[in-house]
This record gives sequence, C-alpha cells and structure tokens, in this order.
Amino acid sequence: MKKLFVILFLSIWSCAPNQQESSQKKDLNRWREQAKNVEIIRDDFGVPHVYGKSDADAVFGLLYAQCEDDFNRVEQNYIWAIGRLAEIQGEEAIYSDLRARLFMTQEEAVRNYEKSPEWLQKLCIAFADGINYYLATHPEVEPKLLNHFEPWMPFYFSEGSIGGDIERVSTKKMQKFYEPASESRLAEVHDGMLRLKYGDLQGSNGLAISGQLTQSKNAMLLINPHTSFFFRGEVHVVSEEGLNAYGAVTWGQFFVYQGFNETTGWMHTSTGTDIIDEFEETILESADGPLYIYGDEKREIEKVAVTLNYLSEEGSKEKSFVGFRSHHGPITHANEDKWVATALMWKPITALQQSFIRTKQQNHKSFKEMMDLRTNSSNNTVFADAEGNIAYYHGNFIPKRNLNVDYTKPVDGSDPDTDWKGLHEVEENILIVNPDNGWIQNCNSTPFSAAGINSPKRDDYPSYMTSFPENYRGIHAIALLEQARDLTLDKLIDLAYDPYLPGAEALIKGLLEAGKLTDNLNAKQKAVLEMLGSWNFRVDENSIPMTLTQYYLNTYLNSGKVQYNRKGFIKMISYMASESSPQERLDILSKAIDQLETDFGKWQTPWGEYNRYQRINGDIVQKFNDSLSSLPIGMASGYWGALASFGTRKGENTKRIYGVGGNSFVAVVEFGDRVSAKTLLAGGQSGDPESVHFDDQAERYAKGQFKTVAFYKEDVLKRGVNTYHPGEIIK
Repeated sequence: MKKLFVILFLSIWSCAPNQQESSQKKDLNRWREQAKNVEIIRDDFGVPHVYGKSDADAVFGLLYAQCEDDFNRVEQNYIWAIGRLAEIQGEEAIYSDLRARLFMTQEEAVRNYEKSPEWLQKLCIAFADGINYYLATHPEVEPKLLNHFEPWMPFYFSEGSIGGDIERVSTKKMQKFYEPASESRLAEVHDGMLRLKYGDLQGSNGLAISGQLTQSKNAMLLINPHTSFFFRGEVHVVSEEGLNAYGAVTWGQFFVYQGFNETTGWMHTSTGTDIIDEFEETILESADGPLYIYGDEKREIEKVAVTLNYLSEEGSKEKSFVGFRSHHGPITHANEDKWVATALMWKPITALQQSFIRTKQQNHKSFKEMMDLRTNSSNNTVFADAEGNIAYYHGNFIPKRNLNVDYTKPVDGSDPDTDWKGLHEVEENILIVNPDNGWIQNCNSTPFSAAGINSPKRDDYPSYMTSFPENYRGIHAIALLEQARDLTLDKLIDLAYDPYLPGAEALIKGLLEAGKLTDNLNAKQKAVLEMLGSWNFRVDENSIPMTLTQYYLNTYLNSGKVQYNRKGFIKMISYMASESSPQERLDILSKAIDQLETDFGKWQTPWGEYNRYQRINGDIVQKFNDSLSSLPIGMASGYWGALASFGTRKGENTKRIYGVGGNSFVAVVEFGDRVSAKTLLAGGQSGDPESVHFDDQAERYAKGQFKTVAFYKEDVLKRGVNTYHPGEIIK
C-alpha cells in the first residue's frame, strides 16, 4: 500500500519565523511523534480500528479517524455544545448559546479541565490534538467556525446521549426572560446535533439474553439505539493500557457510547426517570442587585456576564447578557413574578470520567462499581457479560426528593424541604440482575415489565423514578422473548427485525369492526377493508395494507379529532379503534383512500413505493427529492411496535416519506471465551459522497443484512484495506 506524507504543506507550515508559528511548529512536531504510536486499519466497510500504545494515543487516533469520516459533524457538535451556534446560524440561535454558557462558561470549562485527574487531562489533550492534527494535515478542509480545538471542550459534551439533558431547557422561555422585548424571534431553537425530531419515538431497544436461552449457553446483547441517521459512527479503539472497545461513537467524543469490549457490553435507552426539576425563586430587589429567599435567608443571586457573537446581514455582531444563578441552578425563565431555576445533572468531570471508564470494565462486578459514579443521567443501561450475567439499570443519576412534594410541577425554591437531598444509591434505583426468566428488555417502556413476571414492582419505588408507560415495542419484545429458545446471533437478528406490528393490529381491528357494523359501504371501502381483513399485520416493502394503515393514521391525526401523543400512543390508538364512532372511522378511511390516490394515482400502493431511504449528500439535513434515487424500505416506525424502527418525514415537496432516524447503528453481541458480533450501519461509515463507504451499507440496511465484526487483531488484518498512521495520505 502506498503512503505519502503531506511533506510540502507541513514544511511550509512549520518554517515560521514568529513566536506563534514557532509554537505551531512545536505542536506539529509533538503531533508527529504521537502519530507514530498510532496505527489505523480501515476494514472493508471503512470501519476504523485504531491501535495506540496508550489510551491517549488511541484517543488521538480515534478523533483523527472521526474527522476523516465526517469532520462536518464533529465540528457541528462542538459549535452547539460550547455555545457558538449563533456565529454560523444567526441571532435566532443566540439563546441556545446563552443556555450553554449559563450552565458553564468557557472559564469554568477550563477550570474543570484543570481540576480533572491527570489521566483524564491526557485524554482531553489527545482529543484536541487528534482533531488539530487532522486540520493541519488537511488544508483543503475549511471549518465553518472552529479552526482549533481545545482540551476543555469535552466538558461541555460529556455524556454521549442524544442532545443531553440541557436540550430540555426551553430557549423560547429563556429569550422571553432575558430579552422580553424581542417578541419577533420567540421560537424554539433546536440543537446543532440534529437528534431525532421527526416521525418516531425518540428512544431505543436494548435486549439482554442469558445463556439459558442461547444455543451456545453464552449471554447475548442487542444494541439498538434509535437515533437520527448518521448521528454516530462505528469504531474500534484499542490501547496497550487495557482499552479495547467497539461500537457507536457520537461524533467528536472520545469514548464508545454504546458498544462492547471483549467481556462486557452496554446499551443505553432513554429513561423516564425524573432528572430535571424547576425551582421557583422568590426575588427581592436590593441596592446590590436581586436577592432570593431561601428559608430565613436572603441570598445573593450569582451573576454571570456573557457576551455572545452572532451572524447578521451586516457581518458579525455581539450581544451581552447578565445571566443569573441560584444554588438550584441557572435562572432559565420566569413564572409570573417568580424566577425559575432549572436543576439538572451538571458534573462534567465525573460524567466524562464515567463515560470513558465504562468502556474498560471486565465484568458485572466492576461495571456496577463504575455505575456508582452516578452521572449517566438521561439513560437506562442494559448489560451483558462473558461471565453470563445480564442486568438492567433504570436510570443512574436520581436525586432524592421530598415525597410530599409534586416535582412534576415547579416547586417552591424558598422552602429548603424542596431541595434535592443527595442522590439515590445504585442499589436504591430500579435494578434487575440475572432474572429467572433469562431475558431483559427495555424499549423506552415501563421498567415494571422489563423482565416479565420477574420485573420490579411499582409500589417499591418513588413515583419520580419512572414515568414512561408501556408501549407497543415493549409489548412486542416481551411476546417474542417469552418464546425465545436456542438463540444464535442470526436468530437474535431475526427477533430484533420481527415484522409484526401490534399497534397496527389494534388500530385496524377497530376499523374492521366499524365496517362490520355498517350496511352502506361503497365498493372502494369494501375492497380496502377486505384487503386489511386478510392482513397478518406484518410489514414488508410489498405490503399495500401497511401503506393504507399509515395513511389512515395520518388522516386521523390531521383531522384534529385526536392529538398525537408519543408517550400515550396506546391510548391514542384506543380512541381511534374503539372509542370513536364507527362512522367517524369510516369517514377517515375514505379521506385516507382519496389522499393516497391523489398522491400515487391508486390506493393499491406498496409500502416500499411510499417508504424510502435516501442519502443525497453529506449535509446534516437532507433535502429529500422524489425524482432522485432512493431505496424501498420494508421497516416501519417504532410507534407501531416495530423493534426495527424506521422513522420518517417528507421532503419539502415530496409524496414519499424518507428515513431520518430509528435503526441507525445496530449490533448483536455474543460473549464467551471469545466475543463475536455482527453490526449494521445506516448508509455507511463516511459522510463524504465521494467515498465508497458513503452508501456501501445502504442495500444491506434495506435488507437487514448484517456484517460480521472484525474484533481480534488477526481478523482485522485479514479484513484490512488501508493501514496508516495519522498524518499520512492513503492512495
């Protein structure tokens, strides 16, 4: 394999006469030396297997490789996280930036970095160096904003989940409080990471299977996050200090977020645990500024000076704010005359430590000890290991609260009895370890069915520990797992892609019942109902009943007779299937048929004609186009109970719907004397349309054809296509 160093560019860049360029030369020399300790092997699907002498070397190579695959997303995530989104998106994003800075200023981020243990500082330096070395060796890459990355940046982006807890804080309310005169821009500003916002539950599936249900008698794990497409890449990162993790990494982070090592595997699902509370502060004015009442005290509000730049038609402008904090947290909005402080998990040092330490645990005992750090706030964890253990942790960061206070509403911040009283111990949280039934599932549903009859009991826990009800994915998973026997990795894939849709069955049976109660059906209604009546409620790309069902649901939602409720989808279906009048159901059906004929010329439209996968270019937001190439997809959205979820939206002028999230990175893992796994990634590893790995998994994705993971070095070498050190151009 031919390797060419970027000699000319680096020579010019390192021959600087002034002090700044002298510093750049030192950095470049340091990066070159570290790059010698790193080997990257790209396999036949472009997955980077990064080998470093130390953990820091591995992190250096991991970030370099991520930038090779999709620097655009790496940069975008940090532009959002550190509070500089308005500099590229304009003034409408300034309250996203203010929100970030109210929870932590740049100066505070630097102090957190400086207070971190030495080992973590080394990783953060390697994070920045890996990206900066990529930029130094790729002068053709033009960042939108961040030309240089710093070691303090990961402290803004420490947990790895989709958007993070901070995204729940309303920028609209924040603007109304900090700039009440600006009514014209009162709109919710979303994050720059583009988590899933369209057409599907924002959630995931995790299944852990004990050896009593597997053919090999080894434990297995399904890793099935439902995120925005291309939100995470697939990586393998190894060091001589014990790191050997494979899985999904959120662009720009230096730890595998959902994945496995040789002996343990971890899968996160969004939790229903109450982890964010609002405290109404009673404010008094004084000569020195606002005070707030706390018990018998009058406390001074902390003031935070924040100056933000933003893009305008006239160029760059700036706006300054004085933010406020109480001991509960930043003041994020007001309820009438009360200022509201938002309390959430904000322990960036510990959270970053936990995120990395998680990847190096060797069994359930050490994994549970790691969980005692208690900063994995927004997630549940489904676990399996090579010793045969399976486990489920419902949440991790759970504040202790006064059981006589309703924290689902803002509480009186002046009353000390409303304060959080520390955190629940891991053993106090909802926890399942090695249930007798041999399986654990969580599909963002209630934990009280996570292990069937061996599940925890609701009355044993405070109500704030969970809020999610049962959903159709959970119902589907339980039914499959209760029948599971002699599972292999391929059988686990079949289970995870089972096409049955319990939500569709519930909805359509109600419609069929309405048809039986009516004597005056027209010919078209009769034909449609006859087809629906013969359907087995399983989805595939040729299914006409699936298209009819989706149009029927869409028409019902657009009618205004029922409001979409993602958490209460079962109740919503119940209304449409049994509480509404038979005539209403049939009227909605007629409108759905008419719309389907308008869109496609006939109501006999196969699901795959309507439901498509399309990736046009490397843009974070795809502009879908019916006239461009796309693939038919036989999966459906998770709200129907599809475990293999395909969340969609329309383009600006499209008749078809296109995938934007759901199954993105999926893995099945079997532990034992050696770990084995299969994975699938939506589209491909690279964000570059010119790369063969931009869409080399698209057909596989459409057909559910997994690839075998090369985990051990001898297998990686057999599959290796390119082997190089960071800083080399591969030809």
